[in-house]
Amino acid sequence: MSFFRHNVSGGMLLIIMAVLAIIVANSPWSSYYNEFLNHPISLKFGSFNLLSHYGETLNMAGFINDFLMAIFFFHVGLEIKREVLVGELSTVRKALLPIIAACGGMITPVLVYYLIDHTAPGCSGSAIPMATDIAFSLGALSILGSRVPLGLKVFLTAFAVADDIGGILVIALFYATNLHLGFLLIAFALIALLLIASHFNIQHKGLYIFAGIAIWYLFLQSGVHSTVAGVLVAFTIPARPRLKLQKYISRIRESIQSFPISENESIVLTNDQLYELKNIEAASNKVISPLQYLEDKLSGFVNYIILPLFAFGNAGIVLSGSSSTLFGLVTFAVALGLIVGKPIGLFSFTWISVKLNLVSLPDDTDWKSLWGVCCLGGIGFTVSLFLANLSFASISPELLNQAKLGIVIGTVASAIIGCLFLNKTLPHQPKTIEKAE
Repeated sequence: MSFFRHNVSGGMLLIIMAVLAIIVANSPWSSYYNEFLNHPISLKFGSFNLLSHYGETLNMAGFINDFLMAIFFFHVGLEIKREVLVGELSTVRKALLPIIAACGGMITPVLVYYLIDHTAPGCSGSAIPMATDIAFSLGALSILGSRVPLGLKVFLTAFAVADDIGGILVIALFYATNLHLGFLLIAFALIALLLIASHFNIQHKGLYIFAGIAIWYLFLQSGVHSTVAGVLVAFTIPARPRLKLQKYISRIRESIQSFPISENESIVLTNDQLYELKNIEAASNKVISPLQYLEDKLSGFVNYIILPLFAFGNAGIVLSGSSSTLFGLVTFAVALGLIVGKPIGLFSFTWISVKLNLVSLPDDTDWKSLWGVCCLGGIGFTVSLFLANLSFASISPELLNQAKLGIVIGTVASAIIGCLFLNKTLPHQPKTIEKAE
């Protein structure tokens, strides 16, 4: 349940930072906001600057979108690997429903976008409405509290994770520019070495961290977006602990039974007590795999620092100017892709797969509540903003502003529609209370 708690509270913080960004970007302090985003960030070792792209130092916006978001996607990669190994994507039966739903939730918004804006340069943003924001959507769902069955929460999380896989593939395949194969070859050679190390269950976290930073830098210079490196490195992190749980429990019991207890209680431990406590600590470290350790350690940093900073740096929509420049085809294409395309795609693909007996609905779920969650699937903030920057930042600031406005409109509308619909359809008392009575 800590997964849901972190994402829900992180989603609330995202909303606050996004609103703050819009306020500041349209206030007398907007020049300071722009200066903050354009401030150069460097990390030098002699004459070598790690935070540089083609020899030019990254500014704050680049540092957030290229470096910090690579850590975010690394964390997403860890979550995906965990879900594939032991979670909701671990078996064909478990994975089929969210994957089928996610396919519909990615295809239909793109089609809606193209129906509205299929001419260049606006059509290059067609992938923007295809992603669901896990933190925002779970935050919206949490408003309904214990009325929401666990099956719906798991379904939302699982198809959002599958969405992330689709978004990562889109970034890797369609947003690569000026490819430098030499950098890519070296990066993939390092990834291969990490895979070999993982196969032999080499668990030195420093090895994966330092190699991961090198791979990130190589991707940054290669033309393939550097965030893809975060996902690929995550897949190399060992998921097997060095010590099996049963053996760990036996060792702990032995340490407790042999733990020396002195008659006189002292604030200073004896050497024998210290030795046994170190044995317990070492065993505890060995029973947690590097994958779980890193995912747990990064969750707070990602949800409470990286994503709020990303929201503040990217949600600054400039509302000044004429309505024709603020509300363009891109605005409506993105907004309707999220509000209309996303729920229709999620729901229709789910309905067809259930009617064909390929999958079954989640526990304690009916078609009405499923539609409400599919509406929440239109909450696309983090990855949508990220794709908007990739699509329009170097082409047109005006189209980027329109895309951001479309994302905000689509996200807010999807959250309101989904919550109102679920509030009407879900029982006003949770199932557990009804059974107890």
